[in-house]
Amino acid sequence: MNMVPYIVTWAALGVVVLGLAIYRSTIAGREDDSLHMAVGEAPVMVAQQKLGKKIEHVELWGKSLTALLVVYGLVLAGIYLYHAWLQSGTIQ
Repeated sequence: MNMVPYIVTWAALGVVVLGLAIYRSTIAGREDDSLHMAVGEAPVMVAQQKLGKKIEHVELWGKSLTALLVVYGLVLAGIYLYHAWLQSGTIQ
């Protein structure tokens, strides 16, 4: 059983998740943590809201792809162990 393409796909998915984590960290580094409430700071408030929504969107994708990565990895491990178990029972 050739599992190499599946493992490569799993690793590529892991790289995408890592890239999303780095991207999220980068855009969160530009976040202004102070609360702007004054009337003259309306453009700053809008920018904060846009950046917050962008971070939420990246987090949603990151969480979803991380869950997919874990489930896919567990399925691959299960298939590998099942195949190894079947091979251990055959006479060579």
